[in-house]
Amino acid sequence: MQNVKPLFIIAAAALAACGDGDRQTFATGTFEATEITVSAEENGRLLWLQADEGATLDSAAQVGLIDTVQLHLRALSLGATRESFAHRRPDIAKQVSATRQQLANAEQERARFATLVEAGAANRKQLDDADNAVRVLRRQLDAMQSELSNSTQSLNSNMDEAEIQRLMVADRLEKCHIKAPATGTVLAKYAEAGEYATVGRPLFKLADTRTMYLRAYVTARQLEQIKVGMSVTVASDYGDGHGKDYPGRVTWISDRAEFTPKTIPTDDERADLVYAVKVAVKNDGYLKIGMYGRMRLQDAPTDNANTD
Repeated sequence: MQNVKPLFIIAAAALAACGDGDRQTFATGTFEATEITVSAEENGRLLWLQADEGATLDSAAQVGLIDTVQLHLRALSLGATRESFAHRRPDIAKQVSATRQQLANAEQERARFATLVEAGAANRKQLDDADNAVRVLRRQLDAMQSELSNSTQSLNSNMDEAEIQRLMVADRLEKCHIKAPATGTVLAKYAEAGEYATVGRPLFKLADTRTMYLRAYVTARQLEQIKVGMSVTVASDYGDGHGKDYPGRVTWISDRAEFTPKTIPTDDERADLVYAVKVAVKNDGYLKIGMYGRMRLQDAPTDNANTD
């Protein structure tokens, strides 16, 4: 009977310690990460896709390719069309040079007749004819320059249109190169090489697991104890009381109340409405998506909000 009393005291102390640990829990939830579903942006046969589940991908790294042959040929055709329009642009200076020379000769002839008329060596009609010849050549020169300018503008517009279409095809070609939008781990793969990809078809899902988020739920009475930016302690829950503590930071508090999710236990079971909270935690490789976790306030070891 003397050994029973010490054993009873030890058991009571262990139960008391567990009770204190439970009271330190401010909120509970599950861990999640920023997930990105990468979809095909072009139609075509998937030539290769290296995005196996569990693989770590670097941001902007190419992980797949959709057949580009037809788009490449289209880009070459548009480039040739643009060059064709460029070669058809007129050389205005060369094409009007002959008319300019004729006009210069006519102006010299007019000046000569003007001098002769002043000296009385020529009649007025010869000067008038020279004036008319100058006016006609000037109109011809203006008409030629206008026509050639309009032709050049039209060809330039055609060149610009062909270049825009070529750039559009180049953009589509770039989208055939499947790249990781961010650094992360592949969670799921939805397509394999040889399959036909269509625009919008999911190819794989990526998540940045370097930073995990504990999505927990708090009651209205607990809201006054937390704010965005504050530091908290987050504990992973492996079950059977096993876990690991991590420093965390509150990054988001919902502005809208919602009913308590059935899969999320709360310390205050009487509350029907709760607010979602996200806590950022740097992952050391042990935190997994969907794992349960607990949040504790660093400056408040006991959750007074859950006491009556």
